Amino acid sequence: MERRSFIKQSTLATAGLCLGATDEPGLIGHGNFKYRLNRNWCKGSALQFPVNNCHELVMSRSGKIFMTTDDVRNNILIFDKDGQITGAWGKEYPGAHGLTLHDENGDEFLYISDYERHQVIKTTLEGKVIQTFEWPADGGFYRSQQAFKPTETAIAPNGDVLVADGYGKDYVVHYDHKGNLINVFGGPDILKNAHGIAFDNRDKANPSWLVTSRAENKLKRFDLTGKLIEIIHLPGAYICRPVVTGEHVYFAVLISELPWDSQTGFVCILDKNNRVVSAPGARTPRYDSGGALKPLYQTVKAFKHPHDVLVDANGDIYVSQWNSGRVYPYRLEPQ
Repeated sequence: MERRSFIKQSTLATAGLCLGATDEPGLIGHGNFKYRLNRNWCKGSALQFPVNNCHELVMSRSGKIFMTTDDVRNNILIFDKDGQITGAWGKEYPGAHGLTLHDENGDEFLYISDYERHQVIKTTLEGKVIQTFEWPADGGFYRSQQAFKPTETAIAPNGDVLVADGYGKDYVVHYDHKGNLINVFGGPDILKNAHGIAFDNRDKANPSWLVTSRAENKLKRFDLTGKLIEIIHLPGAYICRPVVTGEHVYFAVLISELPWDSQTGFVCILDKNNRVVSAPGARTPRYDSGGALKPLYQTVKAFKHPHDVLVDANGDIYVSQWNSGRVYPYRLEPQ
């Protein structure tokens, strides 16, 4: 009833930047996390650097931003912080999806999750293939390579690689840095669309894996052995991947209601206690007397289908989108 009342009483402007999200016109977000939306941050030419679905974003030490797109004319686009496209490479990753950057003794590498190739591919920043992580044929969980459709990786401090099989069987597959299988956990009885994974070291004494269960509107925490230890309920949030930054967790919400192409996405920020403190593009986060989050939903047409977020040292949030008219990333600029 609350949502229907909101929709009935509100007419969203085309720009949609001053309704339903904050008392300050032109801003979206809540509390200490309010932003001005810059849709024109990227200065790229769609003719020179075409994109289809824009999936994930990472930033190198030098401040270069790398993004996966499943347009095989340039699977990896490279931006500077001013939004100029400074490079592109990759024509062999039809399912380029997850992107993780890892610093290994001063050398930086990318891990590309390609669900159509059924592999995770480790490359240099220039695109040279260093290693591939194949389907776990010896684990007894998969009958064929085609069943393995990885969407995301996370790297442990010791170099182990954890792969979320978000479009396959919803397992998390744990390899050592050489590609040897160590463990398999999660699976369809525990995770529903295990789309993303992150190493969460906010509690230094108890580091863990934070895994998306997107179809359930939940994040699920596992200890380092793969045991489920916590469920974070986030009704109305179909979460892509969690991004741990300082004491907060940021993530793109692909949609707030079905169907999958409903264009109802937004961005979300959790504090160190995993409570929502801001939801740019969505209703003001509210908890009931029992501590349960009331369902989130889009109130501002700032985004269609946000797929990933990247947070820089200044607090700017770069947002890539799936199925959103082949747009380049937007930037949320803190105010």
